[in-house]
Amino acid sequence: MKSRRGFYNLIFGLGSQLIILALGIVIPRLFLLNFGSEINGLIASISQIFVYLTLLEAGVGAATLQALYKPVSECNYANINGVLAATSSYYKKAGGYYFFAVVALSILYPFLISTQLNTFTIMIVILLAGMGGVLNFFFQGKYILLLTAEGKSYINTTLVTIISILASGVKIILLTQGFNIIILQLAHFIIIMIQILLINIYIKRNYKWVDLTVKPNFDAIKQKNSVVVHEVSTLIFRNTDIILLTIFCNLKVVSVYVLYNMLFGIIDSIVNTVHSSVTFALGQTFHENKAKFVKLYDSFEVLFMAIVFALFSVAYVLIIPFMRLYTEGINDINYIDFWLPTLFVMLKLLSLARTPSNILINIIGHFKETKNSSIIEASINLIVSLLLVNIIGIYGVLCGTIIALLYRSTEIIFYTSRKILYRTPWIPIRRWLINMGIFIIFIGGCSLLNISPITYIQVFLWAVILCVVMVPAYLLISFIFEKAVYNYTLNYFKVILLKVLNLASKPKSFIRYRG
Repeated sequence: MKSRRGFYNLIFGLGSQLIILALGIVIPRLFLLNFGSEINGLIASISQIFVYLTLLEAGVGAATLQALYKPVSECNYANINGVLAATSSYYKKAGGYYFFAVVALSILYPFLISTQLNTFTIMIVILLAGMGGVLNFFFQGKYILLLTAEGKSYINTTLVTIISILASGVKIILLTQGFNIIILQLAHFIIIMIQILLINIYIKRNYKWVDLTVKPNFDAIKQKNSVVVHEVSTLIFRNTDIILLTIFCNLKVVSVYVLYNMLFGIIDSIVNTVHSSVTFALGQTFHENKAKFVKLYDSFEVLFMAIVFALFSVAYVLIIPFMRLYTEGINDINYIDFWLPTLFVMLKLLSLARTPSNILINIIGHFKETKNSSIIEASINLIVSLLLVNIIGIYGVLCGTIIALLYRSTEIIFYTSRKILYRTPWIPIRRWLINMGIFIIFIGGCSLLNISPITYIQVFLWAVILCVVMVPAYLLISFIFEKAVYNYTLNYFKVILLKVLNLASKPKSFIRYRG
């Protein structure tokens, strides 16, 4: 069951990401052409502020997932309801605070930034953009966590894909017809309400045993306060850059940062889909069979690192040619910068290479034990970025994040290896170094080939060619150094394939499927 759900999560997730990302590339281009870099920077800036407001969740989401893995693996509905009731209670309080924060932000923000945009427009855009988060706290968040813990992320993924296609289609129509930014945000808010309504209908029809009126089990999510520290750290290295650039530079510089971050973020989305598809299986396996868990974890780490490095190799080679095409005709600021791809790739690799270790901490619930290092990471990032942003601008905030990641990524690898897996940290470090060596060799080879596509079709074809070459090459070289992991992985995927084929070959009248 876990293998099949993981397979569904991966297939639906990747399909969804391809559709959403394709549409996500078109929309910012239309924004830039219709509204200019300043509006594009404004939308990105307020989006990052709303990300910070999610701290009002107080770590409940991660603590809830960790608390749900065991009762879900045991089909203990009473315990699941207790956890969900506690989560729902916290989310309602957080939703109230979030609402007041959105209103306060809409009033204050226009007076805190340097812009030529209309004050009323900024206020309405912030209100409409923030109300979706309010509704999520009250009506949707707890149910998404339940689906994730059960390994049914593909349900939410499918719905999100449909809603994203609808939202993007509406935005494209409105943009091409010349409607203003307020109408666009209003349309997006209405579509978000539709998404939340559909999730609630699905839960009521397929999870009739869910009862939020039972006695809340607040003890089950008591680690939420320790989780907050980790979430603050994550928010800082992912979002502080834009806030600092908004304050110390201007919205046009923010727009440059956002475009590079968006394009590299495409790889983020793909690999996050991969790991989120199997995290539930790791979480449930940990509570069922520790020896099997370690083998599954090693297989995941080797595969994940190889895929991450391979995809960022492709992105690094093609980012500048794509950026030239994407920003053609936009002259209010220069978007072509040869240093930014290097800094962004360093940041992304350091962040994603430690993902398996982060997942391990979340599964086991070592939030309290690792919160001090999270505080140090956040402090390094903030201090270095503040010192450098006035000196070297956009490069300064990126350097601050990279230095913080160097510390935290090393620390987290040592912690999980010694304190959780009880083995030498050389194992993940060796895997990281092997992939880094392959990365340097491939980038050098591509430089000699002088790959310079001049049309979108050429960029796409080169992306396909490089992926076909690099992904298998990274996997093959990694497995040469990991024979035991290779054997386990091969057998694991054989089992998944057989289960999927057997399911597909059964007469539909005999297939029983819940949810």
